[in-house]
Amino acid sequence: MTTFEELPILDELRRAAGEMGFTEMTEIQKKAIPVMLEGREVIAKAPTGTGKTCAFGIPILQNMDREAKHAQALVLCPTRELCTQIVDEFRALARFLPEVRVVAVYGGAPMNKQVTALKAGAQIVVATPGRLLDHMSHKTVDLRRVTTVVLDEADEMLDMGFMPDVRKILDRVKSRRQMVMFSATISREVMDIGWMYQTDAVELTVEAVDDNKPKITQYSLMTTGKKKFNDLLWVMHHGGFQRVLIFCNTKYSTQSLSEMLKAQGWPADCINGDMMQSARNAIMKTFKDGNLPIMVATDVAARGIDVNDIDAVINYDIPQDNETYTHRIGRTARAKKEGVAYTFYAPGEAPRLKSIIRYTRNTIIPMEVSPAGEIRYPGEE
Repeated sequence: MTTFEELPILDELRRAAGEMGFTEMTEIQKKAIPVMLEGREVIAKAPTGTGKTCAFGIPILQNMDREAKHAQALVLCPTRELCTQIVDEFRALARFLPEVRVVAVYGGAPMNKQVTALKAGAQIVVATPGRLLDHMSHKTVDLRRVTTVVLDEADEMLDMGFMPDVRKILDRVKSRRQMVMFSATISREVMDIGWMYQTDAVELTVEAVDDNKPKITQYSLMTTGKKKFNDLLWVMHHGGFQRVLIFCNTKYSTQSLSEMLKAQGWPADCINGDMMQSARNAIMKTFKDGNLPIMVATDVAARGIDVNDIDAVINYDIPQDNETYTHRIGRTARAKKEGVAYTFYAPGEAPRLKSIIRYTRNTIIPMEVSPAGEIRYPGEE
């Protein structure tokens, strides 16, 4: 099966997938959806941006009792941004199933609103572990009849220290019959959870090759001091990008850089972990709607950004580890589009760049910006 039309699913789900722009299934969808429809447990390794939410969303919506009002599926994820993104995609898939209710449960938002939504009857709960445990301790969420549990971005969630919380939650979901994990890497923590909580899980792997590998042209630029900001302006000027995501390593840097850009007439804003969730949501919506050309963000704040037409990712600060580099540049070239990524680094950070190149096995093209603002590539005439 290669298309959604061939799947044994409700016409309402096929119609919703079509209106979301989906025609042919991605590799992870081809592999995971039929297995999940059978009720099997899954541990899947798949790169970012390959359609994982749809891969578990369609089977959950197909197999659930849509008339029953109690929680039947639980999706755990590491950040509130990813939580809201998953909820948005579930609601889009359930567009023609008005009886389906999906609730987001995450920290940084009022508990009382979430309690009201949960009491109204939510068949699907999408949650971050910490806030879900808060609701469980206050008995404001009932997971006794949940049969399907999904851990999305399992490696990231467990690497962030959520292993004890995840285990507490899984231990209390007594009616669980199907547990599914989607992860960019299969870390030791992911394997441990699989051994403890899954039975005869189907192992799926989608390599980042061919159609699944994002088509990202990657550049590196050695720069420092005052020249660094000027080089950023020249790169964006020459690129003519419509939508750019810029990464910084610290919360202070995101605020400082966005203010500097605005002072130069560039429409920019930032998100970081110190901001109120309502403010972050508002800025994120503006960016997703195409009304904010430049977003400056830290890694954690940008986790839930899922926009299909980000032209360029700029690592204004070089990532501090190799996997972060992959996550960052994976924000562009989504939905089989092409993208470009730039990584700025100081002379003393050259070993960090070499480590990224060895880890990713990607071609990262060196470039430089002349004092006059000309983009040059060493070795080319």
